Amino acid sequence: MLVNVSYNNKEITRKINEEVGKPFTLKERWTLGGIGSPKLIITNTSVEIRNLLILDNNRDICNIEMRPKGIIVGFRSLLESYALIIPYYKLTLYKGEASVYSIYRDHHFIKVESDTKAVQKFFKKLLGFKADNAPTAIEDL
Repeated sequence: MLVNVSYNNKEITRKINEEVGKPFTLKERWTLGGIGSPKLIITNTSVEIRNLLILDNNRDICNIEMRPKGIIVGFRSLLESYALIIPYYKLTLYKGEASVYSIYRDHHFIKVESDTKAVQKFFKKLLGFKADNAPTAIEDL
């Protein structure tokens, strides 16, 4: 779900909270050691996201916020803020090339550079959290 989150719209906020859960409390953020990624440099995206990013000449960057049931990938274009809402059951992460992570949800994708230790540490934390909170598979019963 790709949405414009520039304005405070209660309907969009409700949909986001249904999809990925309400934000973590301050205590939960502290115990997790932070829930946000460092600044991520976008190298490639799907067509719909690319059409938004090419509207301005700024460097294409994004960040990721962890939620209890998913993640929110946020980026800006012109003066608008956009978010790609991805529940954990639809989230697919690939580490293709040496320093590129690919984040997929259905037909949307974003590829980001992982050139620093902080970025690699965040993705490791994200994968661990996803594994811990994934629904029980039928094979595990």
